[in-house]
Formats: sequence, C-alpha cells, structure tokens
Amino acid sequence: MCEEFVLSNGLRVVAEPIENFPSVSVGLWIGAGSMYESAEENGLSHFVEHILFKSTERRTTKDIAVEMDALGGQVNAFTAKECTCYYAKVIAEHLPRAMDLLCDMLLNARVDEAEFEKERGVILEEIAMCEDTPEDLVYDLLAEAYFGEHPLARPILGSHEQIASISREALLAFKKKHYRPDNTVLAIAGQFDMAAFREMAERLLGGWHAEGETHIPAPVEGTTPRVLTRKKDIEQVHICLAFPGVEQDDEDLYPISVMNNLFGGGMSSRLFQRIREEMGAAYSVYSFPSTYTNCGTFTVYAGTSPETAQQVADELLRQIRLLRDGGVTQEEFDMAKEQLKVSYVLGLESSSARMSAIGRSKLLRGHAVDPQDVIRKIEAVTKEDVERVAHRMFGRPFSASAVGRNIDGLKLL
Repeated sequence: MCEEFVLSNGLRVVAEPIENFPSVSVGLWIGAGSMYESAEENGLSHFVEHILFKSTERRTTKDIAVEMDALGGQVNAFTAKECTCYYAKVIAEHLPRAMDLLCDMLLNARVDEAEFEKERGVILEEIAMCEDTPEDLVYDLLAEAYFGEHPLARPILGSHEQIASISREALLAFKKKHYRPDNTVLAIAGQFDMAAFREMAERLLGGWHAEGETHIPAPVEGTTPRVLTRKKDIEQVHICLAFPGVEQDDEDLYPISVMNNLFGGGMSSRLFQRIREEMGAAYSVYSFPSTYTNCGTFTVYAGTSPETAQQVADELLRQIRLLRDGGVTQEEFDMAKEQLKVSYVLGLESSSARMSAIGRSKLLRGHAVDPQDVIRKIEAVTKEDVERVAHRMFGRPFSASAVGRNIDGLKLL
C-alpha cells in the first residue's frame, strides 16, 4: 500500500514498502523535459541530466562513477518529454548510500566550465549516434510532423546547432527554473523501513529551497496531416504513422491498450502475422500508444526494403482500415485483454517498475497509480470499447514519416 507525504519544503514523496522483496528502487522525478523547453532551450533538460553526473562539492566525477559501481545495483537517469528521473535500484542495506549519492548530485552539482564543455561534446556525439540510428531518427521526424510548432515536436536531445551554441549560463538558469522542491517527486518501492526513510528524506532534501515559475504545458491543437522524410543511404526504409491518441488520465487508455496488443503489440498481432509472417516483408513491425499530460498518440512502425516500402505502407493503411471498419473477433479480443493484464501483473514483480509507476503518476497526474485499480479497469474493457476507440482514432487525420533511400514518391497518407 502506497503512503504519500510532503517534506517541510513542499517536496512530495510517494512510498510503497513491499515485504520480502530483495531490492529497493528510489527515484527523484523532476518536472523538466523537452515539453517544458522553449525553442531556444531545446535540449537543456537532457543536458542538465548529463551534467549532474559530474562533480559535486563532495565528489569528483570519478568518485561518482566508482560509488555507482560499488553499490552493485543500478544508478542511472533518463530524460523524457515531460520529466527527468534520477534513480537507483539497490539492495536494502545500500539504500542510505544510494540516497546520499542521488541527493548530492541533485543539490550540489558544481557545473564547472571544463566539465560543461566536455559534456557538450558527449551530447553532440549522442545526437550524431541518433542520426545514424534510423529507428530513432524516424520517431523524431514523426514527432515534428505530428506536433508541428508544439514543444512536443522537439527532440529530447536537442539539435546539433542548438547544443553547439548553448551556454553554461543558460543551463544554470534552466536548472534553477525547473529544479525546485515543488516540481519534484521522491518515489521509493521495495524493501525499506518507512520511519527510517522518512527521516532520511527530510534530512537529505528538507533543506532544499528554490524558487521558479510553474510551467503549464500548452494544449495540442488539431493535427494537420503532414509527411516528413529524410533520405539516408541505408539498407531499409523505416516508416512511421501517428494517429491522435488520448492523454494519460483518459479512461479510453485501457481499451486502446487492449487494441494495441491485438493490432501490433506482439507476435500474434495482426501486423506481425500479416506483414512479417504472411508477406515476409519486414523483420520489425509493431504499434504502441504514447500518453502525455494533455494529449496522446498511437504510433505504427515498420522497417522494410526500398523495393517493398510502398507495398508495406499500403498494407499498414489497409490493416488500419480493416480494424476501424471491421471490428475485432471475440477470440483476439479475449487474448489481447488477458495478455495486457498478465504483462501488467508480472511487471509488479520489479521494484524499479513499481517505483517508476508511482513516481511518474504522482509527478504528472498528482496521485500515485493503484495497481488494483489498473487491473479493474483492464478487466472492465469490452469488445465494444475496443471497436469504438479504433473507429474513432483511425477515422481522424494522421501524420507520417519515413527514413531511407529511394523514398521519392512514397505515399504514406
């Protein structure tokens, strides 16, 4: 059972003690991501994440790396569209050390000029790596095509030009604006003592005080169908389609998740069976929903040869029309629903998955997700719900992207 409380400085905490778990996972969730960046700030959320792993007032860069390895678990971070998370998964006896390390990185980062310039080079190489990874590139193009001028269109890493020109002062100003107790959630799940954790959280984080402005994400307007392509001299053509989905608090997320399982979520799905097994035209073909604070998308992906690119694109659209207009069978609905429920339940065996679920939910939705509530909502989904959301979602304008060679004339809309 989750317990929620607030530190003396307003920082929100959500904690789920789980008896007989061998591990404990703890995470600091910050409301900073590419959705909260201006065009001039694009990439700063991710840059801050990198720079916090450099030296602090008490630790050198090497000290941080050595201590991370010495804990014997996982210490890492990631930046997403709507949040940044710094987390550790360790055995229970190492929780105090992991908490001390994460909080020191968060509160006492030095951000000196030499480390800043060095990390700029690392991030520029990461951007170059993305350019050389067509599956990453096609997703960035798809976001740009679908979201247009909205901040969600911008890549999390930022552009080469933006990162090359950004200043240390701009990074510090961005960090000051977004890294605040009232914009942070501390989440923990697994084996730990609640009273000791409360004391530790207040001691390490209660004295943190910062000021900044609350940023309200702009609403996403109606989508204008667009196609963006990038020519690359690579072996495959990578194709993506994005349809309007639902925001993270929408009850239709559960019917859409069931629909995703039967449409492109696994080996028995329609897309996998038709395009890979029957046509032999792709190795990787799938779909997935994405949810944000005030919008969402449903993405369809396939990678295929230039010779079969149009055939695969046409088949993706045909399968979408079949689902939209023809409905689903009882058998595939039952299997997809059970598959979704079981995969969710099995995910509860991981302390890191449970910490992520309650931390992200508390930060972005204002409350910790209740696993039993999620299971009840999955069980309540009907075949008619799935057909309704498919008809609505696939009947609206969508956008597309493609990366590869010989893509002139490829029709995706």
